[in-house]
Amino acid sequence: MTPNINFQFTDVAVLSVEACEAPVVVTSAELDARLAPFYERARCVPGAVQMLAGSHLRRQWPADISFTDAAAMAGQRAIAAAGIDAADVGVIIDASVSRARLEPSSAVTVHHLLGLPAGCLNFDVSNACLGFLTGMHLAAVLIETGQVDHAVVVDGEGTRELYDNTVHRLNTTGSSLRDLLTNFATFTLGSGAAGMVLGRRSDHPDGHELLHGFFRAASEHHDLCVGTLEGGTTDSQALLKAGIGLAAAAWEKAGTSDRWCGRDRYILHQVSDVHTDGMIAALELEPERVPRTFPTLGNIGPAAIPITLASVSAELSAGNSVLCMGIGSGLNVGLLEIRW
Repeated sequence: MTPNINFQFTDVAVLSVEACEAPVVVTSAELDARLAPFYERARCVPGAVQMLAGSHLRRQWPADISFTDAAAMAGQRAIAAAGIDAADVGVIIDASVSRARLEPSSAVTVHHLLGLPAGCLNFDVSNACLGFLTGMHLAAVLIETGQVDHAVVVDGEGTRELYDNTVHRLNTTGSSLRDLLTNFATFTLGSGAAGMVLGRRSDHPDGHELLHGFFRAASEHHDLCVGTLEGGTTDSQALLKAGIGLAAAAWEKAGTSDRWCGRDRYILHQVSDVHTDGMIAALELEPERVPRTFPTLGNIGPAAIPITLASVSAELSAGNSVLCMGIGSGLNVGLLEIRW
């Protein structure tokens, strides 16, 4: 079996993690109402989204706030919470899945909105829902090797256009329940933003130490979930099975009994009840140590892990161990451990 890509750090700390919740609440009932033409033409029983998704909510930004604006807002909050100046930031990484263009990067806009210095590196990282953890890993490498003193990782996700495109496509060309099921994952997505500042722990002894982690791939599953600017298609059952299987294999290879069990919090990527329950069962985690944000925020892609971490940060005590674990379409799985 191919080994995991393992790594560890000796002088990196998380200085702050901040979340920005999108204010517009979208219910399953509202989506069903918008899909009335599809239900009529496809001769489906109305209310399928409510039946499949339950009463879970998801969020959207107002039309005048872009996901890049949201990423900048989260970055600004994180910089302020970390107690550093914008001039101290050596790199900003935008890990958003949402994007409005092929070039330039979203990071250049966030760099501009935050007033970061000309010498601050800026670039996007695209790794599906694993993007924020990948951004943290790259930021930590730059800090550990002495190339930068402080790094900011941001993520801004917006689903308004994606929802509008998917509803329009189903209402105009959808012909069966199968069409809805293929596009259903889109209707679990939520909007939100997160920002994190990392620095050198020797300079910030009160920071939360970034310890180690791993990445592992199963790229034979690269076509199970494909998203475009117009929408996305997902084989939900196959993706669930393959994703949990990859996580379990990586977990076992890393040595659960010696390294990962008995942690104070497990911050998992947030998709659904079925996905979360499956991960808890496969990894034999304590359910009460797995906080959930998707019931009210939806699946916010890469922003889900930092938003969930921010939601429980006030409950954590110095010395607590926090495992952040995500799965990204492709498939890739990654884990980072933070000592609070």
